[in-house]
Amino acid sequence: MTDILMPKATAVWLVDNTSLTFEQIADFCGLHPLEVKGIADGEVARDIRGADPIANGQLSREELDRAEKDSKYRMKAQKSRHAELLKPVKKGPRYTPVSRRQDRPDAIAWFLRNHPEVPDSQIARILGTTKATIDSVRNRTHWNSANIKPVDPVTLGLVAQLELDEVVRKAAEKKAREDARRGVTAEGPTLAPASETGLLEAEPAEALEAEALEAETMEDEPLVYEDEADDE
Repeated sequence: MTDILMPKATAVWLVDNTSLTFEQIADFCGLHPLEVKGIADGEVARDIRGADPIANGQLSREELDRAEKDSKYRMKAQKSRHAELLKPVKKGPRYTPVSRRQDRPDAIAWFLRNHPEVPDSQIARILGTTKATIDSVRNRTHWNSANIKPVDPVTLGLVAQLELDEVVRKAAEKKAREDARRGVTAEGPTLAPASETGLLEAEPAEALEAEALEAETMEDEPLVYEDEADDE
């Protein structure tokens, strides 16, 4: 049976404009008879505006007349002429200009280095490449491996920033769910000592001892004020 567009709106129109039984309307719209009865009683779909199935091409006038004359007859829906317009358009493979195709291995290398959680299928889709090419970059068997360097695909103009963010976000969420299912907990980064980061060099023990000895010597020496030095 052909699916009805806007089944409740269609049921509202049939209840208001025909003498069909609740069972006939329910069968045509894919609803329960009690739901159709609720529409007739004003308890269901109060704010829904009726949709004429004849006007939108889902029902012929002949089918409706026949059903009104025979309460046991079940109407057969026609394919709506609007159905094709409402059908989601499937995207074809991404087209990459010839001038940009040489940049795709760099973008693949960027994904492999920075976001290994993104599956190859998504990399292939977003960059318009193939899994074989991704494998060759990963295994360094690509013919141009010596010159491949990781470069952000947004910088290369191969993908929009929002689309890239969405792919990375979904991959990260999927990985987090899988890790939680396996009981893997990710450890957060810890702060390294300043001496390890190179921002502050560790002072040798000899230098620290010399500073301590100098401080003790200064404490033992008497303080000489400027006036006393002049008098001498």
